[in-house]
Amino acid sequence: MVKLTIMKQLQGKSFNIEEDIVGRITFGKKIFHRSNEIWVSKDASSPAFGYAATITTKDTISDNGKPYCVVDNVDEFHEGDVVVVNQQGEIIFVYEVKSNHNAIMATERCNHRCIMCPQPPILQEKDKTPFNLKLISLFDKNTQEIGITGGEPTLIGDNLFVLINHIKKELPHTAISILSNGVKFADKEYAMKLAKCRHHDLQIDIPLFSDIAEEHNRIVGAKTFYKTVQGLYNLALFHQRIGIRIVVHKQTYKRLPQFADYIYHNFPFVAQVAFMQMETTGLAKENIDQLWIDPYDYNIELREAVLLLADRGMKPYIYNAQLCVLPEDIRCYAQQSISDWKDIYIPECDGCVLRGQCAGFFESNRDAHSSHIKMVEHISSDISCVN
Repeated sequence: MVKLTIMKQLQGKSFNIEEDIVGRITFGKKIFHRSNEIWVSKDASSPAFGYAATITTKDTISDNGKPYCVVDNVDEFHEGDVVVVNQQGEIIFVYEVKSNHNAIMATERCNHRCIMCPQPPILQEKDKTPFNLKLISLFDKNTQEIGITGGEPTLIGDNLFVLINHIKKELPHTAISILSNGVKFADKEYAMKLAKCRHHDLQIDIPLFSDIAEEHNRIVGAKTFYKTVQGLYNLALFHQRIGIRIVVHKQTYKRLPQFADYIYHNFPFVAQVAFMQMETTGLAKENIDQLWIDPYDYNIELREAVLLLADRGMKPYIYNAQLCVLPEDIRCYAQQSISDWKDIYIPECDGCVLRGQCAGFFESNRDAHSSHIKMVEHISSDISCVN
């Protein structure tokens, strides 16, 4: 069984399911090519033959020995979603056709232990590569982007390139974003292997948390600052598109302007720099007293860092932030970056004219958000960046 976490889940009651079943959701019955399909029907009289499984709301279904799962409703399912149904009746959405935030988890192992990691790493696991290769083959061919995340994806070694090449084959028009700590790319040969995949639209995003090596190392729990820096240079050497990610919290916000200046002088080749509001789950929740600061209280430093980069021709972005809290002149850099299934709005957002453009909140941040959240009734100008 492949362990799946941080994904949207529904709870049902399963029957005749001994091992995990993965399949693509369909509502219409097919004659051919249905062994990888999971048929969804509100009023199925019995589990369908030839399908991987059946999902229904009818608890009086006639049991014919085929695998099926009974749920309260089927409103959460869409044609083309990919789910895993297990023996416990859990239905895990590993791909949502209507989402812009789909990703495959290469591994849950990591060679860092960041103090604000939303998903603490594990030490051992079954190889996820065969499972992920099957998933990729089930994804909709019109998928715009797929993320490869972890854990640390490079810990699967050359299997990372197997995944990339499989996406390239099965989803030739799909962009790829890889979230990596960059350490493995200090090995020039490994960086070259990524370049040799020759994917037409691939970006690798690398977290960096300080311009001071000791500070970065303390936050990630490993002495790897200079390896990450070398990884950035090696990727640039092979003309890979790179983003830098900075999680802003109590231990990183004070030097944001100096850090932005450091990035400009040392990594002018990066495609973008993302300043990210923290998700308060996992290790971030455990270390909340050391990390939490009201985002309003670092607006001065954030604004200076963002505008410094923008004024020098770089591309700064702000992720996971609420527009009403940000200074008006940097709202245009904010992105709707939170995965659909864990994105919420709170009562203070009702009636806000910015709601349609705002990132909202992580579900886990429902009780840990700025005290300055307020409904905005009108705006003085359009939220768009001049440059």
